[in-house]
Amino acid sequence: MSHQSGSSSSDDSDESLESLDLDDDYKDFMAEQEAFDSIAEAIESKLKSRHEEETIESSRRRRSNTRIYILRDREHAHEELVSQYFSEDPIYTDFMFRTRFRMRRSLFLRIVDALGKWSQYFTQRTDATNRKGLSPLIKCTAAMRMLAYGTPADSLDENLKIGKSTTLECLGIFAQGVIETFGPEFLRPPTVEETERILQFNESRGFPGMLGSIDCMHWVWKNCPVAWRGQYTSGKEHAPTMILEAVATHDLRIWHSYFGVAGANNDINVLNHSPLFIQALKGEAPKVYYSVNGTQYNAGYYLADGIYPQWAAFVKSIAAPQSEKDKLYAQAQESARKDIERAFGVLQSRFNIVDRPARKWKQVDVGKIMQACIILHNMIIEDQRQPGATSFDLNSTPGLSYALPPGVSIGNSMSFAEVLRRNAAIRDRETHTKLRNDLVEHIWHCSRKRQNS
Repeated sequence: MSHQSGSSSSDDSDESLESLDLDDDYKDFMAEQEAFDSIAEAIESKLKSRHEEETIESSRRRRSNTRIYILRDREHAHEELVSQYFSEDPIYTDFMFRTRFRMRRSLFLRIVDALGKWSQYFTQRTDATNRKGLSPLIKCTAAMRMLAYGTPADSLDENLKIGKSTTLECLGIFAQGVIETFGPEFLRPPTVEETERILQFNESRGFPGMLGSIDCMHWVWKNCPVAWRGQYTSGKEHAPTMILEAVATHDLRIWHSYFGVAGANNDINVLNHSPLFIQALKGEAPKVYYSVNGTQYNAGYYLADGIYPQWAAFVKSIAAPQSEKDKLYAQAQESARKDIERAFGVLQSRFNIVDRPARKWKQVDVGKIMQACIILHNMIIEDQRQPGATSFDLNSTPGLSYALPPGVSIGNSMSFAEVLRRNAAIRDRETHTKLRNDLVEHIWHCSRKRQNS
């Protein structure tokens, strides 16, 4: 019985297996799997296409930010600028022009014309579409506005229709053009005639033989590289600076400038690097002769403050004057030495970019801006000078100071021993002390003479 029941159950299972259609089930399973795979492929392709679209859109957006084109009506901006300042009947007066451009119209047009001859960049040109580019007036006006007001480059776009990058480019090329075109004339040592005029005027102030006043000024460098900040930061300024050494006369003209020394240095370190006495050492400077208190001297001097060394080329004040003579001398010396302080003040007021922290990244660019501002400052001084205002007739009013041309040298005949002798004469401490004592007596006698008269 058991055998029969076992055989019957196996027969039933065989019949159930035979009733299952394996081929159809497998086909159904494969069909479902193919459907899932197609759906996954569709989802994957859709995600890929969406990612590609987003990538293309972001790339297009980045390109549009750097290559954006703004249709600036520069032709109308040029016409407006001409009608406001440069027409026969301008809207704004000459006083307004001088206030906003820091100089007279004739001097500004002279600069524009000279820069046009210096480089094609400052000429009217056309582009590939036969459209006129920015005019020289707009380029020079943009550069002068940045120098005069220290404004950001993009602030000029609304009125002058000039972009930020183009404005910065104009400023750099303008500064380079001013240096190369006008530097040899307006940033040089004085000639013999100019030295004579300076000596005569300073003699009338009580300082025979005085060539000017010397001092240093710091210009804050905002974008100084981090690795350089230590050597460019002084304890006085608490910020990275570069130093300008300058010599100025009573008319505020700057005859000597040396810029770029790191701000951590003092005036003595700057003097050791300065080319102030190069002409004197080479024998190319005008020869200066003057008499003070009965003593004859054959080298001019500069008024300086207390930090400068006790050289024959410098005349300093008396720190704590006790006698009436010393007090009178100290007052006269400190008053006359203010020429360089006033020159620095006028330079910073006239060109506000020098009064604000420098935003250029490269040291050479900062130096070009400073040099261009000094040249423009001297050009304005000479343009405003009235002919004959400070002339002196030596035949009618002979003075104690006079200048002669430098000696004529044939070939390279100057020996090294001669250079050392001249250098020792410039640094002579005994002459410094003797000259200051003679000036004390000279100023005292001149004061007594004026009171008696």
